[in-house]
Amino acid sequence: MAFSLATWNINSVRLREPIVLKLLAEHGPDVLCLQECKSPVDKIPREAFTAAGYTHMVARGDKGYNGVAILSRLPIEEVGAEDFAELGHARHVSARLENGVTVHNFYVPAGGDEPNRERNVKFGQKLDYLTDMRDWFHAQKPEKSILVGDLNIAPREDDVWDHKKLLKIVSHTPTEVEHLAQVQDAGDWVDVTRKDIPEGLLYSWWSYRAKDWDAADKGRRLDHIWATGDIAQAGHSSHVLREARGWEKPSDHAPVFATFDL
Repeated sequence: MAFSLATWNINSVRLREPIVLKLLAEHGPDVLCLQECKSPVDKIPREAFTAAGYTHMVARGDKGYNGVAILSRLPIEEVGAEDFAELGHARHVSARLENGVTVHNFYVPAGGDEPNRERNVKFGQKLDYLTDMRDWFHAQKPEKSILVGDLNIAPREDDVWDHKKLLKIVSHTPTEVEHLAQVQDAGDWVDVTRKDIPEGLLYSWWSYRAKDWDAADKGRRLDHIWATGDIAQAGHSSHVLREARGWEKPSDHAPVFATFDL
């Protein structure tokens, strides 16, 4: 069974319902994982997504911030949700497809502006969240699983527009990169995007602050698709739908896609 999957930090699913529907109509991933939905679950525009053919949904929501959802036109069953670092935030939900593949959808905390946990509580929360993820995957070794989401870290030098300038900027600091690498190692996760696109600058996020985000092109690859080692080689056709960053009333993130033959 082949299925396509996309992950997208939508930055308010209700505000950006039109572009979610545009993505579903024009690009049709079988499974769409959304982050930063900024909506209670009962306020997510599920009827519109159902009408578009996405009749299955699992989600966790917060009013006005955070929130994750998995939309699918394939049958899925909810597996659960974890409250890493005990933040009380809706940042994780997981579901299982009929072929036995488990999909984890994550929205890792952004971490604030200063990469110092003593002066910035949010940065400490981010590191603690990643540490709990690592420990959870050590304790419950994932198999036949895909992990997607806005992980809020651009780990490689070519995942940012200027490696040296961003070394002290939250999302690319060595401490964050090391924490993310530990999560990856704990679950035997393979970065499917970089397996398919091993070289070259690659971004999924461009700041709203740039007057012309496309021309400036000061991006970061914050959104990821990973798979456990037992199924990673089944992943292919990875790409970032950069054009979506330029759609009307866009998110500052672009969707990331992959296809799996399983």
